[in-house]
Amino acid sequence: MAALIMVRPGSDWQATGGLFEWTLEFLIPRLGDRGTAERLRTVVAENLGSLWIPDLPEAGRAEIYTLLRTGVVAAARRELPDGPGKGDALAQLQELVALTYAKNS
Repeated sequence: MAALIMVRPGSDWQATGGLFEWTLEFLIPRLGDRGTAERLRTVVAENLGSLWIPDLPEAGRAEIYTLLRTGVVAAARRELPDGPGKGDALAQLQELVALTYAKNS
């Protein structure tokens, strides 16, 4: 099953359901904004398969962008199991990080 994160309006990231869930599970315990963390927990628990970051409070959005930029790829390198799909997963996460920098006109 594919899942989607809208990073910014017009900037979407698609991944397998497993990588999507892993990404949210990476974010949840690191978020200081408890409301945003709870929203991400609900997405995972209800298997919703999508997250619209622009719909989150400003504090939550800023934290998510920072956490993705500063740690998600390194954490994936450490935590994801070795195997033929790991390189693709890391590349997808690098694409997600790049989208956090994208500015829309």
